[in-house]
Amino acid sequence: MDSPQHLAGGKPAERGDFVLQRRFRLASKFAPAPGRVLLDFGCGNGAQTRFFADLSDLVVGVDVDRAFLRQMTVASERGESATKLRAVLYDGSTLPLRDASVDFVISFEVLEHVADEDRALEELHRVMRPGASLVMSVPNRWWVFETHGATLPWLPWNRVPLFSWLPKSLHDRWAHARIYRRREIVAKIRNAGFEVRHSTYVTAPMDVVKWGPLRDALRGSLFRADHTSVPFLATAVLVIAER
Repeated sequence: MDSPQHLAGGKPAERGDFVLQRRFRLASKFAPAPGRVLLDFGCGNGAQTRFFADLSDLVVGVDVDRAFLRQMTVASERGESATKLRAVLYDGSTLPLRDASVDFVISFEVLEHVADEDRALEELHRVMRPGASLVMSVPNRWWVFETHGATLPWLPWNRVPLFSWLPKSLHDRWAHARIYRRREIVAKIRNAGFEVRHSTYVTAPMDVVKWGPLRDALRGSLFRADHTSVPFLATAVLVIAER
């Protein structure tokens, strides 16, 4: 299995980031009725996970990073939904969950970092009940910047425009994470045994723009909607699938 030579772990979004709200709006409409088990695959610090706490009786966040899980646990203990949230260490290979025990899975910009993406999808399929839904996003190849950066020769700045448009063999030589065409991630999820129901491009959240007036102007115009049909306006591809 080929992976980027400089494959690196992800950096989770922080509490208050606009992208967390956007993902929740897109994913929550596919959640099952309350009283079920929700899994956040690659939960990081739990900032995103906590958005979903009221949608299920039990929300399990799994991650390979102990420090992120500690942050999630500490933050959860201070919240009203502490009894619903569980932070669980994942070894990067086998999910520590029983077969057919999960009703809803979310995973946002995680698959591009795992050691074996096919294995990860197979494990998600294993732990989901028949009829359970998966909502997964991955970085979009056609966004104008490489969202995860790269180790590039002679260039200290790793956000080179259009770098992600290079052929896969060249991109993966320097990139810190995988990147996907829409049809590519749809095919991978189908090959893992899922029924793909829908896919869309997720509009760039503009969290990286630090000057407030410009950021607000962009969010109010080009990037106003949560999703788009224009690949060049999207940082991610979102796929909704069923077990």
